[in-house]
Amino acid sequence: MADILLSVDVRERTGTGGARQTRREGLIPGILYGGTLGNVAISLKENEVRKAFNSGDFIAQTVTIEHKGEKQLVLTRDIQYHPVNDRPMHVDLYRVDADQMIEVDVSVRFINEEESPGLKRGGVLNVVRHDLALMCPAGSIPEAIEIDLTGYDIGDSAHISSVKLPKGVTSAITDRDFTIVTVVGSRAAISEAEEEAMAEAAAEALAEAGEEGEEGEEGTGTGEGDEE
Repeated sequence: MADILLSVDVRERTGTGGARQTRREGLIPGILYGGTLGNVAISLKENEVRKAFNSGDFIAQTVTIEHKGEKQLVLTRDIQYHPVNDRPMHVDLYRVDADQMIEVDVSVRFINEEESPGLKRGGVLNVVRHDLALMCPAGSIPEAIEIDLTGYDIGDSAHISSVKLPKGVTSAITDRDFTIVTVVGSRAAISEAEEEAMAEAAAEALAEAGEEGEEGEEGTGTGEGDEE
């Protein structure tokens, strides 16, 4: 993970008007939230945000922000872009501590494809999950999780239980040993595997929606932000 430092200032004006004024000044509006402190409207330098984004270590990673000499570790939760010119329009940052356990999505990287007998014989990879939901210390989020395909033949699959995760990192999904990738040998097999993956994803979405509904019945909270 790159050492990214962003300078921020506190915005006096919030809402749509305040955000527009910030952009006219060549800055990017944002919100800093999380922890024991309240939401704070901030502005960031566009050139610093672009440089951080181009480093590949900005989205869903921890960076350091600095305001008047004080530094804070934060997690980049979201960036909104202009639909036409892709200019960054708004940034959401979440306060964290280095040893705080947080849930993040980490990309999967496949290695040693040339050592897979199934791929050598014309098989192809059916990737069920391109990202893994993981629980990680905020100060040591892995850039990617590597899956070694050495020895994988047609019909072989990699499940989360077979993946070696970094120390202190665990799967955020603990109720099943889900499939990440399968080596398949035909388009028909791929279609069947894709249908299974879609069914699994639909079941997860339904379960998550049910959990959110239960939480909503227990109570709701509100926070202030910008209307973009």
